[in-house]
Amino acid sequence: MHDHAPAAGGIRSASSRRLLAISLSLTATVMIVQVVGAILTGSLALLADAAHMFTDASALVIALIAASVAARPADDRRTFGYQRAEVFGALINAVILIALAAWVAVEGIGRLLNPGDVEVAGGLMLVVAVVGLIANAISMWLLSRAQRTSINVRGAYLEVMGDLIGSAAVIVAAVIILTTGWMPADALASLLIAAMIIPRAISLLREVFSVLAESAPKGTAVSEIRTHLLAYEGVTGVHDVHVWQLTRGAPVFSAHVSVDPVLLADGRSAALLSEMQACLADHFDVEHSTFQIEPAEQSDCEPHHA
Repeated sequence: MHDHAPAAGGIRSASSRRLLAISLSLTATVMIVQVVGAILTGSLALLADAAHMFTDASALVIALIAASVAARPADDRRTFGYQRAEVFGALINAVILIALAAWVAVEGIGRLLNPGDVEVAGGLMLVVAVVGLIANAISMWLLSRAQRTSINVRGAYLEVMGDLIGSAAVIVAAVIILTTGWMPADALASLLIAAMIIPRAISLLREVFSVLAESAPKGTAVSEIRTHLLAYEGVTGVHDVHVWQLTRGAPVFSAHVSVDPVLLADGRSAALLSEMQACLADHFDVEHSTFQIEPAEQSDCEPHHA
């Protein structure tokens, strides 16, 4: 739950915005190459992959805007700041992915049912797909660390992952066309790309809805946190516990803590508060925690619920 590994240096340790900007440059460049390649080769799979790259470029622009907005400080109206902007950016990304999958599926099925006299230049198709594979691999490597702590970057990372697999599928289709001349391989690769997009989009939507529903972050054990807090001397009860997250990697915790009145009389409540907040930060990666400390006899008269 708490990662004590030291952060490695290098370009992957750059800010999320810089990493997204670099990935955007790579994605946009490869997208243009794929569009030209699709026109020259007649490959639907390349065009589908180019459309996916276009979606990724749009998603990265959205991610960059969301990251910039999220960096704005809190104010009297938005007391938690603008970190939820990352979540809305991820939601838009997921919707775009689903729309793209539907378009690719319709086009692929249409070409399978009505193949006509489609001729695909397998050689050029293979070269363009290899370029796309390399560029996507570089983008994934750049985003791999930042995606663990930002739902917004994770959305971009998942899309790049889909592009990499899509490029691999196009490579296989190109090889089949070159070696056997079987043109439907191109349409089948397009359908495979569409099939890969849907699970990723659903996974991202689930995470977005989990954040918006203010569910406890995945991997956060509320019962374990309660047990830790109850272990402190003078603590007699922990109730009204709430754990949610503003965005991926930004959990928030609040709870009412019942304590022995003697602890309050001795002026030890401030020290207890500091210790509990340190516990949440050090052991559960919760930097923002709020506790209401109250005498045991007061809280005993109130309903207890987590």
